[in-house]
Formats: sequence, structure tokens, C-alpha cells
Amino acid sequence: MSVAENLEKILQEIPSHVQLCAISKTKPISAIEEALAAGQIHFGENKVQEMCDKEAQLPKEIRWHQVGTLQRNKVKYIAPFVHLIHSIDSLKLLKEIHKEGEKAGREIGVLLQMHIAEEDTKFGLDEIELFQLLESEELKTLAFVKIHGLMGMATFTENTTQIAREFRGLRTLYDKVQSEFSKNDRLDINTLSMGMSGDYRIAIEEGSNLIRVGSAIFGERKYD
Repeated sequence: MSVAENLEKILQEIPSHVQLCAISKTKPISAIEEALAAGQIHFGENKVQEMCDKEAQLPKEIRWHQVGTLQRNKVKYIAPFVHLIHSIDSLKLLKEIHKEGEKAGREIGVLLQMHIAEEDTKFGLDEIELFQLLESEELKTLAFVKIHGLMGMATFTENTTQIAREFRGLRTLYDKVQSEFSKNDRLDINTLSMGMSGDYRIAIEEGSNLIRVGSAIFGERKYD
């Protein structure tokens, strides 16, 4: 099946309130252009250099998502155009995004990455660290940052019960943040990002409204 056909199949399957971010890392410009022609405008990259290269060659209507680990010294390159940064796990990184957002003259949207998996290879905040960050006085001063929600990746396993349990725990935490921090100016909690190509159906059942799908759209990645 073509990229356009794969996209159509997924969009027909998912509810209308769920946003699809097409993970285009390692994929050529031509594949992104095919998806764009089919109506997809949200694309995710995990390497800053690759995102900047593609952003320069593709239409400005694309909304770019930074989905990989982001080093503080790389923020300046994507600050002028990035739509949403998914992988925030520290106040230091938020302060850097604020600084570069101020230089670019735009507020930058972010998601806080939570560690919900039983794997050491995945990173993110735990619940205590999350609330320490959200309650910090410094956060209130970061006028060029807006926290839109939480993101988490489940354990890579065929145990669907475990995956559902991990997603359900993050949904509970998301609801708690929505309830307790509704009056914080730096927060506009409306996005719960869970689910990738292998588990997005479970994620949606557990409350995800932003899924990140790559191989199910573009095919398996080929790494050098």
C-alpha cells in the first residue's frame, strides 16, 4: 500500500478527536510530500538537524513535532518554527526553550515526558518530579513556554494488559494535572500523547488524543 493509502486507513480507524502525528524520521522528502498531498500536516522528527533540513525544503504549512531527546544547545535551531516539543523532562530544558522562544518572538508548546515503562532505555519524569516542576515558582516566569500536556511510551512488549495498565496510569495522572493546575497561566492541558504504530489502538482506548505513527504509514525504517 502507498503512503496515502496507509494514511487513509488509519484516519478512517481513529476517532475524530485524536490527532495523528506522522513520524517521518529517516524518511525522504518525497514520502512526506505524498503524505502532505493526502492531507497530513503534522510530522514528527527526532533529530534536530534532520528536521531543520526538511523544514527548509517543504511547505511552511507543515506543523513540525520534535519527538526525540532534545539537547539544550539544539533548541535555538528549531525555536523559530517548531509546533510542539514532546520530550521535556527538566526545568532546565524549559528555561532554554523560553529563552529561545523569546528570541524568536513566539510561544513554544511542549509536552512533559513521563516515564511509564518498565524499561531503563526510556526516560522521563516520575510523578513526584512532575509535580515539583509544575509547582515551581520558576515555571511561572517562563512566558514563552506553554505546557499542553503529557506524553509517555509504554513498555515494548506483546503483553497488551501491561501496555493498557501503563497507559491507564498516565491518563489518571493527566486528569489530575488538568484538575489541579487549571489556573496556571503556563499550562493549557489538552493533550495526552500515547501510542505508536504497535500500540496506538490500546492508547486510544485508554484516553490518548495524540498518537505518533511512523512505520504503519511510511513502512519500516532502514537505518545505515
